[in-house]
Amino acid sequence: MKLPDSTAPSLFDRRALDRHRARARDEALFLHHAAVDEVQDRLSMVNKTFTAPAIVTPFRQIWQNVLTNAQVIPDDEVLALHPKAHDLVIHAMALHWANDPVGQLIQCHRALRPDGLLLVVCLGGETLHELRAVLGQAEIEVSGGLSPRIAPMAELRDLGGLLQRAGLALPVADTARLTAEYRDLTHLMHDLRAMGETNSLSGRVKHPTQRKIFSRAQEIYACHFSTPSGRLPATYELICLTGWSPDESQQRPLRPGSAKARLADALGTKEGKLPD
Repeated sequence: MKLPDSTAPSLFDRRALDRHRARARDEALFLHHAAVDEVQDRLSMVNKTFTAPAIVTPFRQIWQNVLTNAQVIPDDEVLALHPKAHDLVIHAMALHWANDPVGQLIQCHRALRPDGLLLVVCLGGETLHELRAVLGQAEIEVSGGLSPRIAPMAELRDLGGLLQRAGLALPVADTARLTAEYRDLTHLMHDLRAMGETNSLSGRVKHPTQRKIFSRAQEIYACHFSTPSGRLPATYELICLTGWSPDESQQRPLRPGSAKARLADALGTKEGKLPD
Protein backbone atom coordinates (compact mmCIF):
# COMPACT_ATOMS: atom_id res chain seq x y z
CA MET A 1 0.00 0.00 0.00
CA LYS A 2 1.26 3.44 -0.89
CA LEU A 3 2.22 5.55 2.10
CA PRO A 4 0.76 9.05 2.50
CA ASP A 5 2.74 11.89 0.93
CA SER A 6 4.72 13.37 3.83
CA THR A 7 5.15 16.66 1.92
CA ALA A 8 1.42 17.28 1.55
CA PRO A 9 -0.08 19.76 4.02
CA SER A 10 -2.02 18.10 6.84
CA LEU A 11 -5.10 19.53 8.47
CA PHE A 12 -4.31 17.81 11.76
CA ASP A 13 -1.09 17.59 13.76
CA ARG A 14 -0.86 13.87 14.58
CA ARG A 15 1.83 14.36 17.21
CA ALA A 16 -0.33 16.84 19.06
CA LEU A 17 -3.33 14.52 18.69
CA ASP A 18 -1.35 11.61 20.17
CA ARG A 19 -0.30 13.79 23.12
CA HIS A 20 -3.87 14.86 23.75
CA ARG A 21 -5.14 11.29 23.61
CA ALA A 22 -2.39 10.10 25.96
CA ARG A 23 -3.70 12.34 28.74
CA ALA A 24 -7.34 11.28 28.27
CA ARG A 25 -9.10 9.66 31.23
CA ASP A 26 -11.35 6.63 30.87
CA GLU A 27 -14.09 8.14 33.04
CA ALA A 28 -14.41 11.04 30.56
CA LEU A 29 -14.87 8.88 27.45
CA PHE A 30 -18.67 8.88 27.59
CA LEU A 31 -18.87 9.56 23.85
CA HIS A 32 -17.09 6.29 23.14
CA HIS A 33 -19.50 4.42 25.40
CA ALA A 34 -22.38 6.05 23.53
CA ALA A 35 -20.75 4.97 20.26
CA VAL A 36 -20.47 1.39 21.56
CA ASP A 37 -24.22 1.43 22.20
CA GLU A 38 -24.85 2.73 18.66
CA VAL A 39 -22.67 0.00 17.16
CA GLN A 40 -24.30 -2.78 19.15
CA ASP A 41 -27.77 -1.48 18.28
CA ARG A 42 -27.01 -1.50 14.55
CA LEU A 43 -25.34 -4.89 14.59
CA SER A 44 -28.40 -6.33 16.35
CA MET A 45 -30.46 -5.35 13.29
CA VAL A 46 -28.14 -7.11 10.82
CA ASN A 47 -29.21 -10.66 10.01
CA LYS A 48 -25.68 -11.97 9.78
CA THR A 49 -23.11 -13.50 12.10
CA PHE A 50 -19.64 -11.96 11.93
CA THR A 51 -16.69 -14.21 12.68
CA ALA A 52 -13.65 -12.07 11.81
CA PRO A 53 -14.21 -8.51 13.05
CA ALA A 54 -11.70 -5.67 13.30
CA ILE A 55 -12.00 -2.40 15.23
CA VAL A 56 -10.07 0.78 14.44
CA THR A 57 -9.91 3.01 17.51
CA PRO A 58 -7.58 5.31 19.46
CA PHE A 59 -8.90 3.92 22.76
CA ARG A 60 -8.40 0.16 22.78
CA GLN A 61 -9.48 -0.21 26.40
CA ILE A 62 -13.03 0.93 25.59
CA TRP A 63 -13.54 -1.25 22.52
CA GLN A 64 -11.51 -4.42 23.05
CA ASN A 65 -14.36 -6.38 24.66
CA VAL A 66 -17.17 -5.15 22.41
CA LEU A 67 -16.83 -8.05 19.94
CA THR A 68 -15.46 -11.54 20.50
CA ASN A 69 -12.09 -12.21 18.85
CA ALA A 70 -11.92 -8.75 17.31
CA GLN A 71 -8.59 -7.42 16.06
CA VAL A 72 -8.24 -3.97 17.63
CA ILE A 73 -5.83 -1.56 15.93
CA PRO A 74 -5.02 2.18 16.22
CA ASP A 75 -6.25 4.74 13.69
CA ASP A 76 -2.84 5.26 12.08
CA GLU A 77 -2.72 6.87 8.66
CA VAL A 78 -1.78 3.44 7.29
CA LEU A 79 -4.04 0.91 9.03
CA ALA A 80 -2.66 -2.45 10.14
CA LEU A 81 -5.32 -4.38 8.23
CA HIS A 82 -4.76 -7.22 5.76
CA PRO A 83 -6.69 -7.41 2.48
CA LYS A 84 -9.92 -9.43 2.64
CA ALA A 85 -9.17 -10.58 6.19
CA HIS A 86 -12.39 -9.43 7.85
CA ASP A 87 -16.15 -9.70 7.44
CA LEU A 88 -16.73 -6.67 9.70
CA VAL A 89 -14.67 -3.53 10.24
CA ILE A 90 -15.69 -0.89 12.78
CA HIS A 91 -14.01 2.52 12.53
CA ALA A 92 -14.69 3.86 16.00
CA MET A 93 -14.70 7.56 16.89
CA ALA A 94 -11.61 8.53 14.92
CA LEU A 95 -12.60 9.51 11.37
CA HIS A 96 -13.17 13.16 12.38
CA TRP A 97 -9.41 13.38 13.13
CA ALA A 98 -8.27 11.76 9.87
CA ASN A 99 -6.16 13.81 7.46
CA ASP A 100 -7.43 11.51 4.68
CA PRO A 101 -10.89 10.22 5.62
CA VAL A 102 -11.52 8.72 2.18
CA GLY A 103 -8.20 6.89 2.42
CA GLN A 104 -9.25 5.47 5.80
CA LEU A 105 -12.49 4.16 4.32
CA ILE A 106 -10.73 2.71 1.27
CA GLN A 107 -8.29 0.85 3.53
CA CYS A 108 -11.20 -0.54 5.54
CA HIS A 109 -12.93 -1.58 2.31
CA ARG A 110 -9.83 -3.43 1.13
CA ALA A 111 -9.76 -5.32 4.43
CA LEU A 112 -13.32 -6.58 3.92
CA ARG A 113 -14.31 -9.83 2.33
CA PRO A 114 -17.14 -9.75 -0.24
CA ASP A 115 -20.40 -8.85 1.50
CA GLY A 116 -18.45 -7.63 4.53
CA LEU A 117 -19.77 -4.70 6.54
CA LEU A 118 -18.04 -1.42 7.36
CA LEU A 119 -19.55 0.46 10.29
CA VAL A 120 -18.20 3.93 11.14
CA VAL A 121 -19.05 6.10 14.12
CA CYS A 122 -17.54 9.60 14.32
CA LEU A 123 -18.31 13.13 15.42
CA GLY A 124 -20.27 15.28 12.96
CA GLY A 125 -20.63 18.93 12.07
CA GLU A 126 -23.15 19.86 14.79
CA THR A 127 -20.63 18.91 17.48
CA LEU A 128 -19.79 21.82 19.81
CA HIS A 129 -21.59 24.32 17.57
CA GLU A 130 -22.31 26.44 20.65
CA LEU A 131 -18.64 26.59 21.65
CA ARG A 132 -17.55 27.29 18.09
CA ALA A 133 -19.95 30.24 17.85
CA VAL A 134 -19.10 31.88 21.18
CA LEU A 135 -15.33 31.53 20.83
CA GLY A 136 -15.47 33.02 17.35
CA GLN A 137 -17.57 35.98 18.43
CA ALA A 138 -15.48 36.57 21.56
CA GLU A 139 -12.19 36.51 19.67
CA ILE A 140 -13.46 38.93 17.03
CA GLU A 141 -14.67 41.34 19.72
CA VAL A 142 -11.52 41.16 21.86
CA SER A 143 -8.70 40.83 19.31
CA GLY A 144 -10.34 41.71 15.99
CA GLY A 145 -9.30 38.38 14.45
CA LEU A 146 -10.33 34.75 14.24
CA SER A 147 -8.17 31.68 14.93
CA PRO A 148 -8.80 27.98 14.20
CA ARG A 149 -9.83 26.59 17.59
CA ILE A 150 -12.28 23.76 16.89
CA ALA A 151 -11.67 21.17 14.19
CA PRO A 152 -14.04 21.35 11.21
CA MET A 153 -16.26 18.27 11.14
CA ALA A 154 -18.10 16.90 8.15
CA GLU A 155 -21.86 17.05 7.70
CA LEU A 156 -24.02 13.95 7.45
CA ARG A 157 -24.58 14.28 3.69
CA ASP A 158 -20.86 14.71 2.99
CA LEU A 159 -19.88 11.67 5.04
CA GLY A 160 -22.50 9.55 3.30
CA GLY A 161 -20.91 10.48 -0.02
CA LEU A 162 -17.52 9.28 1.19
CA LEU A 163 -18.81 5.71 1.43
CA GLN A 164 -19.59 5.71 -2.28
CA ARG A 165 -16.22 7.26 -3.10
CA ALA A 166 -14.61 4.41 -1.17
CA GLY A 167 -16.43 1.88 -3.39
CA LEU A 168 -18.88 0.57 -0.79
CA ALA A 169 -22.37 -0.62 -1.66
CA LEU A 170 -25.72 0.07 0.01
CA PRO A 171 -24.45 3.13 1.90
CA VAL A 172 -26.49 4.46 4.82
CA ALA A 173 -25.74 7.49 7.00
CA ASP A 174 -27.67 8.61 10.05
CA THR A 175 -27.11 10.71 13.13
CA ALA A 176 -27.77 10.90 16.87
CA ARG A 177 -27.33 13.98 19.03
CA LEU A 178 -26.26 14.01 22.65
CA THR A 179 -26.28 17.04 24.93
CA ALA A 180 -24.05 17.39 28.00
CA GLU A 181 -24.37 20.22 30.50
CA TYR A 182 -21.50 22.04 32.20
CA ARG A 183 -21.12 24.45 35.10
CA ASP A 184 -19.19 26.94 32.99
CA LEU A 185 -16.79 27.23 30.06
CA THR A 186 -13.82 26.06 32.14
CA HIS A 187 -15.70 22.88 33.06
CA LEU A 188 -16.38 22.18 29.37
CA MET A 189 -12.77 22.81 28.34
CA HIS A 190 -11.49 20.50 31.08
CA ASP A 191 -13.89 17.78 29.93
CA LEU A 192 -12.70 18.06 26.32
CA ARG A 193 -9.12 17.75 27.56
CA ALA A 194 -10.03 14.63 29.52
CA MET A 195 -11.63 13.17 26.36
CA GLY A 196 -8.48 13.77 24.30
CA GLU A 197 -10.58 15.93 21.94
CA THR A 198 -8.85 19.30 22.27
CA ASN A 199 -7.48 21.36 19.37
CA SER A 200 -5.03 19.38 17.22
CA LEU A 201 -5.25 21.48 14.08
CA SER A 202 -1.93 22.05 12.35
CA GLY A 203 -2.81 25.73 12.00
CA ARG A 204 -3.83 26.21 15.63
CA VAL A 205 -2.55 29.18 17.62
CA LYS A 206 0.57 28.08 19.52
CA HIS A 207 0.66 30.92 22.07
CA PRO A 208 -1.63 31.18 25.14
CA THR A 209 -5.06 32.67 24.50
CA GLN A 210 -5.94 35.95 26.19
CA ARG A 211 -8.08 35.46 29.29
CA LYS A 212 -10.36 38.22 28.03
CA ILE A 213 -11.40 35.97 25.13
CA PHE A 214 -12.49 33.15 27.43
CA SER A 215 -14.21 35.56 29.82
CA ARG A 216 -16.17 37.12 26.97
CA ALA A 217 -16.96 33.67 25.53
CA GLN A 218 -18.38 32.64 28.91
CA GLU A 219 -20.65 35.70 28.91
CA ILE A 220 -21.89 35.03 25.36
CA TYR A 221 -22.43 31.31 26.08
CA ALA A 222 -24.47 32.08 29.21
CA CYS A 223 -26.48 34.76 27.41
CA HIS A 224 -27.45 32.76 24.32
CA PHE A 225 -27.36 29.07 25.29
CA SER A 226 -27.73 28.59 29.06
CA THR A 227 -30.41 26.26 30.41
CA PRO A 228 -33.08 27.43 32.87
CA SER A 229 -30.86 26.11 35.67
CA GLY A 230 -27.95 28.27 34.46
CA ARG A 231 -25.80 25.49 33.04
CA LEU A 232 -24.12 25.48 29.63
CA PRO A 233 -25.25 22.83 27.13
CA ALA A 234 -22.84 21.34 24.61
CA THR A 235 -24.01 19.34 21.60
CA TYR A 236 -22.20 16.22 20.41
CA GLU A 237 -23.35 14.75 17.10
CA LEU A 238 -22.59 11.08 16.52
CA ILE A 239 -22.74 10.13 12.85
CA CYS A 240 -23.06 6.45 11.97
CA LEU A 241 -22.13 5.19 8.50
CA THR A 242 -22.69 1.70 7.14
CA GLY A 243 -21.60 0.28 3.81
CA TRP A 244 -21.05 -3.17 2.38
CA SER A 245 -18.25 -4.63 0.33
CA PRO A 246 -19.91 -5.36 -3.05
CA ASP A 247 -21.06 -8.92 -3.68
CA GLU A 248 -23.26 -10.66 -6.26
CA SER A 249 -25.69 -11.71 -3.52
CA GLN A 250 -26.64 -8.12 -2.65
CA GLN A 251 -29.83 -6.43 -3.78
CA ARG A 252 -29.63 -4.10 -6.76
CA PRO A 253 -32.04 -1.44 -8.00
CA LEU A 254 -34.22 -2.47 -10.94
CA ARG A 255 -33.48 -1.09 -14.39
CA PRO A 256 -35.67 1.87 -15.41
CA GLY A 257 -38.77 0.60 -17.22
CA SER A 258 -38.50 -2.95 -15.85
CA ALA A 259 -41.43 -2.66 -13.41
CA LYS A 260 -44.23 -5.20 -13.99
CA ALA A 261 -46.94 -3.25 -12.12
CA ARG A 262 -48.01 0.37 -12.16
CA LEU A 263 -47.67 2.52 -9.03
CA ALA A 264 -51.15 3.94 -9.68
CA ASP A 265 -52.65 0.43 -9.50
CA ALA A 266 -50.86 -0.27 -6.21
CA LEU A 267 -52.18 2.97 -4.74
CA GLY A 268 -55.66 2.51 -6.15
CA THR A 269 -55.62 5.83 -8.01
CA LYS A 270 -55.99 6.98 -11.59
CA GLU A 271 -52.92 7.85 -13.58
CA GLY A 272 -52.97 11.15 -15.47
CA LYS A 273 -50.65 13.52 -17.26
CA LEU A 274 -49.11 16.45 -15.47
CA PRO A 275 -50.28 19.89 -16.68
CA ASP A 276 -47.94 21.67 -19.09
